[in-house]
Amino acid sequence: MTGNNFNFGAAQPFIDEAVRKGGTLWAKLGEHPDMMANIGWAAAIFAITLILSGMASDAVKRTSRRLVHRDNDRTLLEFLSQVIRWLILAVGLVAVLNRLGVQTASLLTVLGAASLAIGLALQGTLGNVAAGLMILFNKPYRIGDTVHIGEVKGTVHRLGLFATEVNDSDNNRVFIPNTKAFSNEIYNITTNSAVKIEVLVGVAYDTDLNKALDILRDVAVKQPERLSTHEPVIGLTEFGPSAITARISLWVMPSHGNSARTGLMIDIKKAFDEAGIEIPYPHQVSVNK
Repeated sequence: MTGNNFNFGAAQPFIDEAVRKGGTLWAKLGEHPDMMANIGWAAAIFAITLILSGMASDAVKRTSRRLVHRDNDRTLLEFLSQVIRWLILAVGLVAVLNRLGVQTASLLTVLGAASLAIGLALQGTLGNVAAGLMILFNKPYRIGDTVHIGEVKGTVHRLGLFATEVNDSDNNRVFIPNTKAFSNEIYNITTNSAVKIEVLVGVAYDTDLNKALDILRDVAVKQPERLSTHEPVIGLTEFGPSAITARISLWVMPSHGNSARTGLMIDIKKAFDEAGIEIPYPHQVSVNK
């Protein structure tokens, strides 16, 4: 370094060349003030477009929250807010190119002629958009629904242009491509007003089975989260290696599934203990030689 001049070593020739070309370009722009004005207008249009697209998208979301009181009814408006944002950005881009002197009509013609190649290159992305529209119109799920899509189970947070966002049980945000969501089996747990929970319990072979079934039936009827519109189902399922297996099934609201199953298991264990009914488990016998 000498005085106020910095030496960048081997990169110095490239930096000098860039500075020289930048100075030449600036000088040429100075000779054409109309070009400078067009660049300034293009930058302003682009900035305004970004602001307007964000404002329009937010306005649609605010309107949906004001007019629609349920989260799962906002799916369409959330989707439209994204479409509006991208449309405004597209119009703004055309305006910017037009201001810079690019013949947009010719550009659109070229893009139209190249649409096949673009479609092939973006077939995955376009497929996600198409699948998102199909999901939107068929409504297999809405925002706020509890769903099981492929290996993902959770609550639908957002239906986007390209992906469905689901919050799983660990509060992870899972992004499922719309094509994958639409092509998979979709289990919507929220759609119906009741969901069945089942508990399997084993009893010892010397147990009075009628007494055990009566206890299970009594426990099921007394469950606080059980829906009275569906009667519990109690029965025996199989003779196992160390126990006879009984099944107890009852219906609860979808949001109470986990808590209802836990409460049912606790009450079964307590009732069996009080009645002296053993819940056996496999025993291992070791033989010493």
